[in-house]
Amino acid sequence: QVQLVESGGGLVQAGGSLRLSCAASGSSLRLNAMGWSRQGPGKERELVALFFTGGSTNYADSVKGRFTISRDNAKNTVFLQMNSLKPEDTAVYYCEAIVAGRPYWGQGTQVTVSS
Repeated sequence: QVQLVESGGGLVQAGGSLRLSCAASGSSLRLNAMGWSRQGPGKERELVALFFTGGSTNYADSVKGRFTISRDNAKNTVFLQMNSLKPEDTAVYYCEAIVAGRPYWGQGTQVTVSS
């Protein structure tokens, strides 16, 4: 059983910044990666950023240069610093963890960017 607790969503004006946090817990946690995906209104869920345990990262093209993912391995926590936010970044953001090759998602946190 893996629990993911997200925080940090909210309402921000275009050009602003937000920081999301997600803490993972559970027994025998063998994390392969942690990251974030999002689902905007009327859109399919897309991967935003992923931080692999080995240290490599992966970003969606739409957020490169604006979003930065970081991770505290000791605390099984992942952060997403979102800068220069755009209205099209409006979505529910889901924390994602890959444990022993299996994906898990949090409940989601709403990010709304006003124009």
